[in-house]
Amino acid sequence: MTVFEYGKDMIVVDCGLGFPEDDMYGIDLVVPDVSYVVKNQNKLRGIFLTHGHEDHIGGLPYALQQVHTAVHGTALTLGLVRHKLEEHGLDKTTKLVTHHAGDKVRAGCFEVEFIHVNHSIADAVAFAIRTPVGTVVVSGDFKIDPTDTEGMADLTRFGELGHEGVLALLCESTNVERPGHSPSELTVADGLDRQFKGCRQRIIVTTFASNMHRLQTLFDTASHYGRKVAVTGRSMENILKVSTELGYLKVPAHTLVDISEIKSLPKDKVVIVCTGSQGEDMSAMYRIAFSSHRQVELQPGDRVIISASAIPGNEKAVGKIINELYRRGADVVYDKALDLHASGHACREEIKILHALLRPKFFVPVHGEQRHLHTHAKLAQTMGMNPKNIFILDIGQVLELTAKTCKLSGIVPAGRMLVDGAGVGDVGSVVLRDRKHLAEDGMIVVIVNLSSEDGSVLTGPDIITRGFVYVKDNGELMEELRVIAAHSLDQCYVKHISDWSAIKNAIKNDLSAYLFKKTKRNPMILPVILEV
Repeated sequence: MTVFEYGKDMIVVDCGLGFPEDDMYGIDLVVPDVSYVVKNQNKLRGIFLTHGHEDHIGGLPYALQQVHTAVHGTALTLGLVRHKLEEHGLDKTTKLVTHHAGDKVRAGCFEVEFIHVNHSIADAVAFAIRTPVGTVVVSGDFKIDPTDTEGMADLTRFGELGHEGVLALLCESTNVERPGHSPSELTVADGLDRQFKGCRQRIIVTTFASNMHRLQTLFDTASHYGRKVAVTGRSMENILKVSTELGYLKVPAHTLVDISEIKSLPKDKVVIVCTGSQGEDMSAMYRIAFSSHRQVELQPGDRVIISASAIPGNEKAVGKIINELYRRGADVVYDKALDLHASGHACREEIKILHALLRPKFFVPVHGEQRHLHTHAKLAQTMGMNPKNIFILDIGQVLELTAKTCKLSGIVPAGRMLVDGAGVGDVGSVVLRDRKHLAEDGMIVVIVNLSSEDGSVLTGPDIITRGFVYVKDNGELMEELRVIAAHSLDQCYVKHISDWSAIKNAIKNDLSAYLFKKTKRNPMILPVILEV
């Protein structure tokens, strides 16, 4: 999420989500902290979306629960947004404004121009944002693909903007480490065709749900070989519904069937397209691999095609699924050399083209990890950019632009909000630390009944443990813990300690010291005192 602010006006570009890291136990999603926008809601003139991927639109429902403004985007992007808002009960209260590439929208003192770019989802755009001090270009996620069915990215318009003068460029950095150009989707079509040709078994394909070009290729290839296509996975089904309704995906006649019909069809007449290309728990591909899918049972000889590359950090999860598929006798196809995937992000030479066309005065690399941002900064320098005019920003940092200068100017409240079930922001670092502690070391609960009259022990202490040791095999240890807890209580009674917090701390300290000495482990200890 990027905020542009001038005087009494503010606009927001994109509002996405991230997925939890390994140490975020129980967290479902990570969304932006929009507290600064909420505080300045009177200035907000709209939210502008570059395209319909989750990392650009997924945080919208959570933001729109706190702020009220119009949302601007292309038809497909807003079609996907509308579905999200319906799920959160926000569709009646949110104004969605549809635009096309080439449109210019006035938002307070800002003018936002929509510029067509290529990406792995249709209707993707970059923005040229005209401000009182100059034009800022936001690339969005892009590539340059002359064979794209929507037409090549509008390089002519980028060149015109460069001629007019660009104050600053915010350009994505995802594939900046990759040399050359990103392969065309046509190479994937050829690669998939080779996998379909001559195959006499069922074909199961997993890919990114939002990659409609890939979905179109799969439907066309299946139709060419006389196969029916069934789709499974919630996000895949949603994308299919929205994209077909809006005309972005054209399914050949009599090709699409319900997943329940595949059992009645011959093996060589079936293609199953599903979610789970990143190894996500409980995705359709995960459930198929581990025999928990209600309608698809993996059969020996099934050809499983993984038409996606693993996002950094997901390699282990993807490998787990691949191993299980092999274990169950599937023919798994996933090698990059087989042309089964083409990235939707620009590689180095495409990024250079954008820099050369725009010739910005100032540059901010975005959309990547630190190594990508710094690599992109060095690339900009090779294109003639002054290092003093390149800024790598941390979340919350303010970049102040004038017609001639650019400098860092303070920090605003920003960061990430953690979504756990229906709760947003109610899980913080302390809760995550406790969850990590529980996950790694388990817990011990000590229950004791004290007399309300004199504080003496009536019953207990009783020891309950979860995730620490198996009680039936460790009866001696459990008894030792009970004895230590009882001794702690006796000492408190003798010293006339009646404060419950002090008693609990005494029990925790004594048990922790003993357990670490005995087991070299540090479980969470929770004393529970009941007064009778």
